[in-house]
Amino acid sequence: MASLAPPSSPSQFQVISSNSLISRLEYRFPSYGVTGFLGAFNSRSRTYLLVMRCSAAEVPTTIPVIPSPSPSQRRIVGRGSKLIGCGSAIPKRVLSNDDLSKIVDTSDEWISQRTGIRNRRVLSDGETITSLAVESAKNALEMAKVQAEDIDLIILCTSSPDDLFGSAPQVQRDLGCSKALAFDITAACSGFVLGLVTGTRFIKGGGFQNVLVIGADALSRYVDWTDKGTCILFGDAAGAVVLQAASDDQDSLLGFDFHSDGQGQKHLHVRVGADEVFDQDERSNGTIHLPTKAAPSCLKMNGREVFKFAVQSVPQAVEAALKEAGITGQNLDWLLLHQANQRILDAVAEKLNVPSERVISNLAHYGNTSAASIPLALDEAVRAGKVKPGDVLGTAGFGAGLTWGSVIIKWD
Repeated sequence: MASLAPPSSPSQFQVISSNSLISRLEYRFPSYGVTGFLGAFNSRSRTYLLVMRCSAAEVPTTIPVIPSPSPSQRRIVGRGSKLIGCGSAIPKRVLSNDDLSKIVDTSDEWISQRTGIRNRRVLSDGETITSLAVESAKNALEMAKVQAEDIDLIILCTSSPDDLFGSAPQVQRDLGCSKALAFDITAACSGFVLGLVTGTRFIKGGGFQNVLVIGADALSRYVDWTDKGTCILFGDAAGAVVLQAASDDQDSLLGFDFHSDGQGQKHLHVRVGADEVFDQDERSNGTIHLPTKAAPSCLKMNGREVFKFAVQSVPQAVEAALKEAGITGQNLDWLLLHQANQRILDAVAEKLNVPSERVISNLAHYGNTSAASIPLALDEAVRAGKVKPGDVLGTAGFGAGLTWGSVIIKWD
């Protein structure tokens, strides 16, 4: 079927009736052998609906018209990102070392001496990762003075979502961030620092204006409560920050360095295995053998190997990020590491020559909250007046995967 171009001169057609949406057109093409033609122009979709009358039959066809460029403003790329707000949320239930001593063979002294942890929070009474993430995000938005409808992107950093397919869209829904893209990042205890840099890339390369980065985990769902080597370590929490597009001289991201090593997965993992064993007849039609139902196992960790990995790898990543930022450890106002174990914090700080009074730690109160640990500690330090505008922080996440990395940031 031949496509007919719109007329090039008014003499070829005549508007015989019109309203605000549709104009009916009479359009004649003698050279095509068309004896008569009646068409319509839709001003909303900018298309011509043409009906050609010829000796054979009526043949309808639609001729698209290329729309005018959208009047909306083009995205501005190449900008920096500044941190303008933070927030956090913790479950109501406190689980102390003394409480754990009633479950496994341990004591407050044994746990605190080896880890620095005295209490942790765990989900209860209908609390979920989504609800904690939403609460922390609301607190961050309030500090940043940014409305939920102005958020362009939500990154939820979690390894324990409420939904296997991701919980970020539910956070977006509950916050009322109607125009925001939302997705999860899974990188365990490194998740937040990876999410933070990912958010800045959407601002720099994608022209986004406001980005919400949330770290939230509930590893209490996956620990083996009979294993005193792991159940004493983990707690649940959420923390969030708001990133906003800014000029390069206001950029809060000064440098970063990231790594992965899948060879180390054997030292820290939550593997997915078969939840049930079915009889052959129950999972087969005689020729096709079907998979069994999958379920995650309990968290397994080789504490000695993870300690060695963290103490060796984290200082190197921080040094590399400092080098990219063009500064040294002496320029750091604060060292904010993933809150895994106080002995790890002390060892890394010593290697970096950072005095203990410049190391942020809230490990004693919350334990290891995985992706939530850095934003949770940051929020507490900011609200307590410890971290002030203009302060430079060296942050680092490390854990399962294995993954690790450092981000040098400036608090605004």
